[in-house]
Amino acid sequence: MDTLQIFMLCVAILASLVLVIWLIGFRLIPNDRVGIIEKRWSTKGSLDSQIIALHREAGFQPHVIRGGIHFLSPIMYKVHVATLITIPQGEIGYVFARDGEPLPGTQTLGRVVPESENFQNVEGFLMNGGQKGIQRAIVREGAYAFNLAQFIIITEKEIYALSMGLAESKTIQSMAEKIRERGGFTPVIISGSEDVLGVVTVHDGPSLSQGNIVSPIVGDDFKQPETYHNNFQDIEKFMKAGGFRGRQYQVLTEGTYFINRMFATIELIPKTIIPVGNVGVVISYVGEKGVDLSGDDYKHGELVDKGSKGVWHEALSPGKYAFNTYAGKIAIVPTTNIILKWISNEAGGHLFDSNLKEVNLITKDAFEPSLPLSVVLHIDYKKAPYVIQRFGDIKQLVEQTLDPMVSAYFKNIGQSKTLIELLQERSEIQVLASTQMKDKFLRYNIDLEEVLIGTPSASAKDNKIEIILGQLRDRQVAREQIETYTQQEKAAAKEKELNEAKSKAEQQKHLTESSIDIEIQANQGKAGLERAKHDAEKLVAMANADATKIKALGEAEAAHIAAIGNAEAEAIQNKVKAYGGAKLQLIQDIVQKYTKAIEAGNVQIVPNTMVSFGAGSDGKIPSPLEGLIGLMFTEKIDALGLSDDEKTVLKAAAKK
Repeated sequence: MDTLQIFMLCVAILASLVLVIWLIGFRLIPNDRVGIIEKRWSTKGSLDSQIIALHREAGFQPHVIRGGIHFLSPIMYKVHVATLITIPQGEIGYVFARDGEPLPGTQTLGRVVPESENFQNVEGFLMNGGQKGIQRAIVREGAYAFNLAQFIIITEKEIYALSMGLAESKTIQSMAEKIRERGGFTPVIISGSEDVLGVVTVHDGPSLSQGNIVSPIVGDDFKQPETYHNNFQDIEKFMKAGGFRGRQYQVLTEGTYFINRMFATIELIPKTIIPVGNVGVVISYVGEKGVDLSGDDYKHGELVDKGSKGVWHEALSPGKYAFNTYAGKIAIVPTTNIILKWISNEAGGHLFDSNLKEVNLITKDAFEPSLPLSVVLHIDYKKAPYVIQRFGDIKQLVEQTLDPMVSAYFKNIGQSKTLIELLQERSEIQVLASTQMKDKFLRYNIDLEEVLIGTPSASAKDNKIEIILGQLRDRQVAREQIETYTQQEKAAAKEKELNEAKSKAEQQKHLTESSIDIEIQANQGKAGLERAKHDAEKLVAMANADATKIKALGEAEAAHIAAIGNAEAEAIQNKVKAYGGAKLQLIQDIVQKYTKAIEAGNVQIVPNTMVSFGAGSDGKIPSPLEGLIGLMFTEKIDALGLSDDEKTVLKAAAKK
């Protein structure tokens, strides 16, 4: 054989080998993919209305082939290679079944078929009542080998399907958009920090009966696992428990929920918070008709037990509640004091009086003042349901009942008083109103605490009130001036008394000091007296001793002097006799003593110039000394009271 023949033979062998392999149907499927088998022809014929050939008819086969080598003759089979579908963590996948039983008119989603093994067993799905359309069951995170000829898988990022026509593609795209709008590709997450709850609206199942607006709670008891749907996550159990489509009374609280959003949509609403100082009266729109608990004396409606339809007899205490506001209403009733102000542009803290204005009066003397009022009231928390049943809410109570009642009462008061009386008797009117209106308020299950009346003011209809008020003010000023003067007079009198008291206090100080000094002096005198007595006694004792001594010395001295005196007496007596008498002797002694004194003192007794009045009786002019001595002795002798003879003798002696 030449080279050409050899080449042609090799080509023929290779072509034969390829033809044999092709005829055998050798196929290699990667491990991350699946093979969807489509049978081209079959001795059992073709399908009529089905898409999946459960009995080996021509068409798409229910099972898929996984990774590996497979032998499927291309003459009979066509293999469509598709990827494994992965649902990411925290996402939800939706399934649309192309084949199965048709949905009934009352059903929206295909029932859950546990035998489908999460839609990976097409034969199990179809043989056990699987239905066409969007399915109730959802696909959670993981990798799945779906037969995309039977199931269309809708995820957030992509739609997985095989051989979709244009019409089908539009339908699936519209469905995906609806799921995306509802946030259906992620679970429902309710955070505890947001203080919200989820209100569920179910779109599948039987409809509610006439008269019901919210579906009752079903399947919420986990102790009954055959009907416990675990917060709408198990749709089949919800249906088995008797659930209805529509808005549900049961709500979702904090947590994560994997809910099929084609089955149910979730609306987040705030929780109901009842502040401290308030209670919540529940007005329920759902439930069975309850027994009236209001009592025979209450004729304004029924109060029912908790869970029944109507106004609940027991109010909710302060707190936070996951209350479905579509199934009822909570009327917040303050249990603290409520202040209602009949004053324009003013309102109490609760704002129930925002539409109230001053009461326009007509007084007895035809004035038309506006009277501002404030009323303090209290609602007992046990009586709050009665108030809500009767009036609907507090604002309607204020505007429809309390406002006309209070206004009428004070209009009647105004007609019985003059303007001056209305002003001057405000306190008495206030006390009287608080007493008389208590019973009226009690009729409406309200406790009246106090009525406060403001100062009447001029209204737009009457501008003469200010004149009256001005006169009253002037009158009051005059009274105050009189009182001021009276008080000033009293103050002056008191000041006088005060000054007198101060003066007395100051003098009292001196009196006290003097009294103390007197007492001190008295004490010192007593002490001095005692000392003087002591000293006197001492001196007496010493004097007695000295006297005794002196007496002894005196007696001795006296004896001595007596002896000397006796001697001198004898001498003097002799001199007297010699001089001619005692008086002459005395004069002689005096003259001698004068003479000695003048000599001892060197005294000039004779003046330098002397006037003489002539000669003496003897015819001689006396010398100055003689004249002086004569003058002196004459005066002295005259003073002795002597007789003339004795004077003559003495004068003669003096001259000598």
